[in-house]
Amino acid sequence: MVKGTNCLSLSPAPCLFCSDDHVSAGSGMEMDDRLSHLEQRVQLQEDEIQLLKAALADVLRRLGCCEELTQANSRKASSVAPFLVIVRQILQALPPKPLSNGYIQQKRLGGFPSSPSSPKKEVIMSIKRMFLRGRPVTMHIPDKRRDSYSLDQKVALPERKLKLQWVFGYRGRDCRSNLYLLPTGEIVYFNASVVVLYSVEEQQQRHYLGHNDDVKCLAIHPDMVTIATGQVAGTSKDGKLLAPHVRVWDSVSLNTLHVIGMGVFDRAVTCVAFSKSNGGAHMCAVDDANDHILSVWDWQKEKQLADVKCSNDSVLGAVFHPMEANLIVTCGKSHLNFWTIEGNTLTKRQGLFEKHEKPKYVLCVAFAENGDAITGDSSGNIYIWAKGGNRITQVVAGAHEGGIFSVCVLKDGTLVSGGGKDRKVVLWDHEYHKRSEIEVPEAFGPVRTLAEGRQEELFVGTTRNVILQGSFSGALTPIVQGHTDELWGLDVHPNTEQFVTCGQDKQVHLWDAASHQPLWSKAIEDPSRSVGFHPSGSVLAVGTMTGRDDLLDTDTRDLLSMHTDGSEIISIVKYSPDGAYLSVGSHDNFVYIYAVTENGKKYSRVGKCTGHSSFVTHLDWSTDSQYIVTNSGDYEILFWEASTGKHITSMEVVRNLEWATSTCVLGINVFGIWPDGADGTDINAVCRSNDRGVLAMGDDFGKVHLFSNPCSQPRAPSHVYGGHSSHVTNVAFLHNDSHLISTGGKDTSILQWALV
Repeated sequence: MVKGTNCLSLSPAPCLFCSDDHVSAGSGMEMDDRLSHLEQRVQLQEDEIQLLKAALADVLRRLGCCEELTQANSRKASSVAPFLVIVRQILQALPPKPLSNGYIQQKRLGGFPSSPSSPKKEVIMSIKRMFLRGRPVTMHIPDKRRDSYSLDQKVALPERKLKLQWVFGYRGRDCRSNLYLLPTGEIVYFNASVVVLYSVEEQQQRHYLGHNDDVKCLAIHPDMVTIATGQVAGTSKDGKLLAPHVRVWDSVSLNTLHVIGMGVFDRAVTCVAFSKSNGGAHMCAVDDANDHILSVWDWQKEKQLADVKCSNDSVLGAVFHPMEANLIVTCGKSHLNFWTIEGNTLTKRQGLFEKHEKPKYVLCVAFAENGDAITGDSSGNIYIWAKGGNRITQVVAGAHEGGIFSVCVLKDGTLVSGGGKDRKVVLWDHEYHKRSEIEVPEAFGPVRTLAEGRQEELFVGTTRNVILQGSFSGALTPIVQGHTDELWGLDVHPNTEQFVTCGQDKQVHLWDAASHQPLWSKAIEDPSRSVGFHPSGSVLAVGTMTGRDDLLDTDTRDLLSMHTDGSEIISIVKYSPDGAYLSVGSHDNFVYIYAVTENGKKYSRVGKCTGHSSFVTHLDWSTDSQYIVTNSGDYEILFWEASTGKHITSMEVVRNLEWATSTCVLGINVFGIWPDGADGTDINAVCRSNDRGVLAMGDDFGKVHLFSNPCSQPRAPSHVYGGHSSHVTNVAFLHNDSHLISTGGKDTSILQWALV
């Protein structure tokens, strides 16, 4: 599992609550009780020390800012410097032990536990603190909830749930032979940890959700119903290894039939295939470990029959011969091997290239009707290997310019090959003479895999994660599209069922949630990290990883203007509810404010929010468009006046504000989403539904959570959903709350969930 990079760490520990620190040691108290009270008192003292340490750290940070501002004046700077040294010495002298990840219900504003003799014990509870990596995060309870709020209240699971409706994208960038047509008319492929069965005619998807990390390979049994899929090794939330394995499942019921190789495979299962001539009784798989172990299984008994070191180099394909149950062919870097199964051993014969050009990679293998093996390689040649032999009997030299990533024998015995560099799909007759060809448009990338459809239909998967449908007599049309690099940017249209995504692949896609297709796609100059709609829906702001934000017309895709705010990642762009302002949060620790006129077409910078000591991670606007609240990488919650960028320090001004959105991961209404023992990178995004009924959260373990809103109690329960295989970078509800959209980071996937 790839970890997110936008948060710091929390120290794992149970929650702690401050209570009366008066401990009586009466003569009637039992020894265990006395020890318990003493332990509690020591813990409270540690809490007080940590609060002091955090306060001093804050003083040090603010004095550091002061020192920078006054460095031009040597006398002022010299007067500040000795005090900075003193503060640093105090911090170093304090105990280094981090405070447990806890929540403290404060009974007075000073932040320390009250005693029966405290003169301030009558002060009404108004502050709650949680601790992240020993740093106190202070949250202020609104007046209307202050009297009724209690940490002891229980939060119920939300009545509504999520159901996965659609998976956008396809994993073609680094996987092969992962696209097939089933007798049901569905094409089967995978993305992230989901195997998708997509009926193009009915525009419906079904999903196999048995995997818990990236799926890397796929095979169809000769019965055309049973499917095997292999996954990579992963890491669970508690740090335990998720073992790589193969799952065999029924494509009609979506029930798991067998789990193969748990504890046997080391790194990832990258090739899997069923035997053909013996009714599919056997299965072979290749582990992507250093030795690339090839193993053969009786999958119905979940019993390993044989294994062997396949190659020191990468193995790209492994398939059973269609006529000989004991023959397996593997291909990859610098090799083509023919393996014979004899009892519990595998005997290798190398393919002999002899006088023919030996390629750097043998990229794919298929079998002709007569049992000949057909290979495509990185040099663009097609070689024919006679049945039962390991020598080349026929050559189609220069079949493609560049590598041949896929060869597919059609039902009529003709051959189709797919090229990488030339992006061509070529049809060859029985004698391997070229009959026809079509070219994949450049925007969709090189061919990765080919699958025969019905009649003359053909499906083409590409390295840019696109699936196209077409024929040699017509054009190729994209039916599945997605991103190709890490994905973070997401926002929903203010009044239609549309949403926009952007990522490090420099692509911006505007999607229609009903048709599940992009309305348009636009390439921009730089990798992007964030995106936001103007309330009118007519303009998009795109924040890049180079400090630039682009303003796009959503109808024409034209670039209206661009601004540069620093040189670091723009982590958030968000318009005010009335559309009068645009806020731009950056990894340079600043928030830039622009006044917006002419319905989102004209911009002028009016403010710069200065005060965060780490990068800005999340931002929300008040409903009246007058104030902003921000979170940062070091767990600050700061408030700002939008028109001036002024930092607001008086909580009486902002305590009772209504917020138009709830995307900040730190705050009184969301702090219950943080689990015990959490790491600070565990939560990347949160979003409140528009009816304010539920909260969705995306974590760093590929999970989407659904909480009741508000979520103000520690360790609140949630519905948990899998599907992503990387950190979930963003979540957002459509304008009518009909669906939730979630984005994966390294898995580049977009999942659309129905809220039911």
